[in-house]
Amino acid sequence: MTWLEGLQKALNYIEKNLEEKLEIEEIARVANVSAFHFQRTFAILTEIPVGEYIRRRRLSIAGQSLLQSKEKIIDIAFKYGYETPEAFTKAYRRQHGITPSETRRGIGSLKIYNPLVIQVQLKGAEPMKVKVVDKEEFTIVGMKKSYSFQEDENLREIPKLWEEVNKNGTVNELLMLSVGEVPGVLGVCVDQSEASGKNMDYWIAVATEEKSAKYDQLIIPASKWAVFEVHGPMPHSMQNVWKQIYSEWMPTSTYQQAGYISFERYTDDDPSSDNCYSEIWIPVK
Repeated sequence: MTWLEGLQKALNYIEKNLEEKLEIEEIARVANVSAFHFQRTFAILTEIPVGEYIRRRRLSIAGQSLLQSKEKIIDIAFKYGYETPEAFTKAYRRQHGITPSETRRGIGSLKIYNPLVIQVQLKGAEPMKVKVVDKEEFTIVGMKKSYSFQEDENLREIPKLWEEVNKNGTVNELLMLSVGEVPGVLGVCVDQSEASGKNMDYWIAVATEEKSAKYDQLIIPASKWAVFEVHGPMPHSMQNVWKQIYSEWMPTSTYQQAGYISFERYTDDDPSSDNCYSEIWIPVK
């Protein structure tokens, strides 16, 4: 099963189980990938977190049920995962701009999100600069935090971590420790979905040969890496290359993603410059 086929199976599974409790781990199992890779790939390709997609689909169907059936509002709320009418009304108004009662009375209109469907499109007009390299294990030191996928915690909190370390001088301290063939500041994702209650560890770190009493340490195992060049201002250029990787390179490449660690490498270029250079490193087999 290709990863595109797996993603479509996961979408079908979500659609069939919107009235049930949906867990990221089970959805990812249907797609035959880890929860970490599924959540990340989904967000990159669709530009929304999987949890938000599920909420939109549930509220879309709830709105249609209010128009087309005589089912009680409270029963519709419970069916789609809302424990109180108040929570349902708040979420419903946020999506549709009106209350469930107003929909029932025929007031206003609905904002409907249709089910996602995977479509293969002919692309590749924008060139991708990628090389595959074999690298021995190396050590990183830095700041580590663990995140859950529940309520999209990781997507909300990681940008806050970057803001914090840039403001308090942590990045500059780490750069003083940077030594070796992978220079610059690294944003490292470690898939922990099989190992702990949290889904991932995220590191802001540098590759180094030095010990540090202040920062945590992690050994990056020896791997074959696909290294993608990123040119242009952050964060849009980085996001665009991630999307190209999963929508263009992965479906046509003879390589498959492997391992449980991937990272972004940031240089000291001006992040707002068109000439800013950075990289994405993905382990492959």
